[in-house]
Amino acid sequence: MKQITSAVPVSLLYQAAALCLFLFLAYGAAAIGGAATATSVGTWYPALNKPAWTPAGSTIGTVWSILYFLIGLSAWRVWLKGGLRMNAMPLGAWAVQLVLNTLWSVVFFGLQQPGWAFAELVLLWLAILATMLLFFRKDRIGGILFLPYLAWVTFAGFLNATLWRMNV
Repeated sequence: MKQITSAVPVSLLYQAAALCLFLFLAYGAAAIGGAATATSVGTWYPALNKPAWTPAGSTIGTVWSILYFLIGLSAWRVWLKGGLRMNAMPLGAWAVQLVLNTLWSVVFFGLQQPGWAFAELVLLWLAILATMLLFFRKDRIGGILFLPYLAWVTFAGFLNATLWRMNV
């Protein structure tokens, strides 16, 4: 019986599957957050007083689409440096920040609580910073890929705080 061989090395297929898994987890968090956002983005949110510098919804969606790709890619790069066992702490921090990321949408849009969402966002910001620093130790590029995410969440924090203040 003739053995079938693959032109692509198994390790490369394994790495590609892992990349897909990290991207799936990142975009899965986005989908859950998007479902929470959809509950009031067309009703409650438009009625809020907003600063003139509030970005358009399409801009926000585009930025987050790119950021979720970078979030997944960065975790994959760290995973490449020894797998889950060798990277339990940075990848655990990655999972925590992803949960907090999703939770913000639930609190802000789902529960319509900008004040509590801001408090949650502070925790998210700290979790992103911690994850980024842990990633830098394992893979410099993986850490760098978190910089736009940290910058955007910093901006989102100012917007969240401003919305809260303008609508109390």
